[in-house]
Amino acid sequence: MNGPHTYTDGHQPARRTFLKQIASLFAVPFAVSPIAACNTSTDNRHITGSMAGANAATGHLLRTGNFPAATKTLDTEILIVGGGATGLSAKRWLEQHGQNNVLLLELDKQPGGNSVAGANSVSAYPWGAHYMTLPDTTNTDLISFLRSAGIITSFDSNGLPVYNEYYLCHDPEERLYINGHWQEGLVPRFGTGSTDRLQTERFLKETERLKHAVGNDGQPCFAIPLDTSSADEEYRRLDNITFDQYLTENGYTSRYLRWYLEYCCKDDYGSTLHQTSAWAGLHYFASRKGRAANALSSAVLTWPEGNAFLINALKHQAPDNVRTNMLVHNLELTAGGVLVQCYNAASRSCTTIRARKVLLCTPQYITKRIVGTLQYPASAPSYAPWVVANVTLDRFPASSGFPLCWDNVIYGQESVGYVNARHQNLGHLPGSVVTYYLPVTGDDTLASRRSIRELPYTHWRDRVVQDLEFAHPGIRHRITNIDVWIWGHGMVRPSPGYIWSNARQAARQPIDNRVFFAHTDLSGISVFEEAFFQGVEAAKKILQTS
Repeated sequence: MNGPHTYTDGHQPARRTFLKQIASLFAVPFAVSPIAACNTSTDNRHITGSMAGANAATGHLLRTGNFPAATKTLDTEILIVGGGATGLSAKRWLEQHGQNNVLLLELDKQPGGNSVAGANSVSAYPWGAHYMTLPDTTNTDLISFLRSAGIITSFDSNGLPVYNEYYLCHDPEERLYINGHWQEGLVPRFGTGSTDRLQTERFLKETERLKHAVGNDGQPCFAIPLDTSSADEEYRRLDNITFDQYLTENGYTSRYLRWYLEYCCKDDYGSTLHQTSAWAGLHYFASRKGRAANALSSAVLTWPEGNAFLINALKHQAPDNVRTNMLVHNLELTAGGVLVQCYNAASRSCTTIRARKVLLCTPQYITKRIVGTLQYPASAPSYAPWVVANVTLDRFPASSGFPLCWDNVIYGQESVGYVNARHQNLGHLPGSVVTYYLPVTGDDTLASRRSIRELPYTHWRDRVVQDLEFAHPGIRHRITNIDVWIWGHGMVRPSPGYIWSNARQAARQPIDNRVFFAHTDLSGISVFEEAFFQGVEAAKKILQTS
């Protein structure tokens, strides 16, 4: 979701920056005043809503393998399986570089993966990923896409991109509810002691140093895309220990600092300190090196519908030959290419597709079922389940302390807070929609996944209301609707030892230069920049082997 933001003075939009966050740690806190007592009413029956989610029922057909015989055959030069950001990025790249005979199949009813969105009469809103930080200017492929999508409007005389101000996150950007009051920024300040502040300052200074550190091979120690990071063993060895272990070994004992760092891991990775590799934990802070003519390097790009905006831009630039509700369940190599079997969940019929090359942009737990008997060393990453709820209110209640922001986090909760979907809207229309995010961080992900799917809508409705009531007493009376989305395999977790493992590298290698693989599973971090990179790199390989 989000990360360490801060604020600037004057009328400029709020931007992420660690140095100013350090300074704010030593500001004299204002007196904390208690807010009104929580309304004891727990009757939420006036709230309408429903459960939503990805097409798990169709996907689970892969387990049974009971499909009807194919009734027709299609031919294509290149078949892409999976319509998330990776598959759409690959399709766009292929078509822009002369390969127009490309067919993309998506399991769900709409492309987008975990960047899909919804909308109601009040606002559009995300069902998953909802922002992107400014990319490094050396990431030329991504910069080019952002320019073509109108997110970058021009370049200044120094070659720095000028970003569309409508898409740069507006001020105020973030706040934290702690000790009965909303404070500006997410690093805890109120109620913290001098030891907490000194440790936080030391950690942020260290990650600022790592942001500029270069390995013995001349590459940045931490970069996005992560595969452009240094291979220097001094840094890569951090992937083999937990972030929790790293913090302990380096004397970071402050519970406030450790809460904040765990929030960051949960927010971007869906994992706790002991579930996250130390390399990934530091990468979160040290890899962002974007530059812009009209924004600080810590700026955030966001939209009411979240990263569905980026998905729609990819689809707009390569709109044809995208088919939804299509489940690929088997493939085999032939003398002329690849024979693919797919099931149409809408018509309940099967089609055989003859392709010269196939690109699987699917998570590893699906990929290993599709490839069947082919010799493919599937990796085995851990996945983070998520619960996302979009909450519609007739109006947002007043709160004590810093005002409503884009990102709003409550200290000590399992959730990572809520995002105001209408934050980028400059109008003053009635009503609000906030998107609530809850990563499910149990170590037994299979049990966690099953448990969240079995719980009824009323459980999640009441859970969301209870969490919001903690910081907004009486908010239940302002809520009119809550829709809930369950992500059973929400995103890959950068577990200790996975990112720089041989298994991840092996799973990226094509089979006979006919079956190729790309997905954020094969990165280890599920962010748009990695998905885009994976798709483009796979497309380049395909073209090089044509």
